[in-house]
Amino acid sequence: MEALGGYPSKPSSSRARVVSLLLTAALCISSLYLLHTRLSRNRNHADFYSFQVKDTKGRSVSLEKYRGKVSLVVNVASHSEQTEQNYRDLQELHRALGSTHFTVLAFPCAQYGDTEPGMGRDAEAFARSNYAVTFPFFSMIKIMGSEAEPAFRFLTDSVRQIPKWNFWKFLVSAEGQVVRVWRPDEPMEEIRKEATALVREIILKKRHEL
Repeated sequence: MEALGGYPSKPSSSRARVVSLLLTAALCISSLYLLHTRLSRNRNHADFYSFQVKDTKGRSVSLEKYRGKVSLVVNVASHSEQTEQNYRDLQELHRALGSTHFTVLAFPCAQYGDTEPGMGRDAEAFARSNYAVTFPFFSMIKIMGSEAEPAFRFLTDSVRQIPKWNFWKFLVSAEGQVVRVWRPDEPMEEIRKEATALVREIILKKRHEL
């Protein structure tokens, strides 16, 4: 736009300041919103047991029901080279430590080759019929990528490691914090030792509270 006489008009300095202030305010509001969202998410999901997942029938399940127990969370598969040994070892551990203070939580995942071709209910049926497992199973999940199961992402973020194959094992305390993670080739005896120690802590704490 040109002013009278053919000379270009100069933008108002006050208008420029107003625009600048509005942009700054918008950026501040956006930053505060993102911070609030992040803090709210952290408050809502401060530990593993604060999440909800799906069972093998597609129903929502609150992991809150396992609070107060030690959990061994495992990404399982029906047709992996480690399937038989791991299911037998996991069931033995689940049986030995009892369901009062300890549980294995199985999450089938199909992101590692063709080792889990079915649905969550298929993985559960396979494990129960072939290895007589009694621990809980959940729906098929993703571990890698943007669609990763939030509850499992909490585990991987806690240890800063993402499973590279089936049967990674995350030991979760009674308070829902990740204590340690093991790869599938690591000895079950070490897992049993640390899980047993956490279970003993729960039992001793309860005795002192009586």
